[in-house]
Amino acid sequence: MYPLKFRPILKERLWGGEKLRDVLGKPIKSEITGESWELSTVQGDISVIENGALQGTSLQELIESEKEHLLGKSVYERFGTEFPILIKFIDAKKDLSVQLHPNDELAKQRHNSFGKTEMWYVMDADKDAELIVGFNKDVTKEEYAQSLENDSLLDLLNYEKVTEGDTFFINTGKIHAIGAGVLLAEIQQTSDVTYRIFDFKRRDKNGNLRELHTEQALDAIDYSRKDDFKIDYPAAINQVNEMVNCPYFKTNFLNLSESLKLDVSQRDSFTIYMCVGGALEVSNTSGSAQIQKGETVLVPANCTEIVLNTEGAKVLEVTI
Repeated sequence: MYPLKFRPILKERLWGGEKLRDVLGKPIKSEITGESWELSTVQGDISVIENGALQGTSLQELIESEKEHLLGKSVYERFGTEFPILIKFIDAKKDLSVQLHPNDELAKQRHNSFGKTEMWYVMDADKDAELIVGFNKDVTKEEYAQSLENDSLLDLLNYEKVTEGDTFFINTGKIHAIGAGVLLAEIQQTSDVTYRIFDFKRRDKNGNLRELHTEQALDAIDYSRKDDFKIDYPAAINQVNEMVNCPYFKTNFLNLSESLKLDVSQRDSFTIYMCVGGALEVSNTSGSAQIQKGETVLVPANCTEIVLNTEGAKVLEVTI
């Protein structure tokens, strides 16, 4: 199978803007588009192939017909026909709600879902743009509950100023929020389970306050202060630089000034390339696909070599 491109699934959000169009070239028509789902098998939001002979086929259909040939034998044995990760680009014109995600055990018990471990790569950030990641000190469950009652939660949170290239790993249970002015690439477990705990008293288009998940969050939060979230990674030119290696996904950074040939004969997994700068052609023996900044391609597992043809690109490489 050749490298596969998919139609973006565009999502309007209260906090969304226009950078997905203006910076990444997405075909948005709304001024509040917050997310472009690049690869998804979330029910109701299943990606559809847009290039080559398989055009019009859904990712779920292809997984069910090709199984380990698409996913990789070990990935198929572990996840069956569930695609294990969800790939997005996110544009926050306004602050997102403060939220967290449950771990696998809690998500399975409550929602029959995976948990949601995720990572962010900042692609563009306005001056002084920030993220919220974790607490600024260890807190108790009682202190946290009290802060909700007296409207002082924001005083307990850790703020991180960001610039292009900054990368963050968000464990389950860690409170977080993307701040206004940040455009980022997100890699996460396939899950849409989010516990919203603070939303700046915003109202939806119907004038209603959005639902908070105060009680559900209490047993899901990691209340300790940890400096485990910002990823320092090498950016050597024309090499594969490891960023994140966790049980749910592995992500490498490729800073390319010329073409690169990769031997993937021992890689028992599909490979995803997210272009976060420049442009490139991704090819294997069955075909190729052109991608530019803001585009994503899925290379099936049943190939032994991948060639990245470029004169300049920054790329996130994602496998299981």
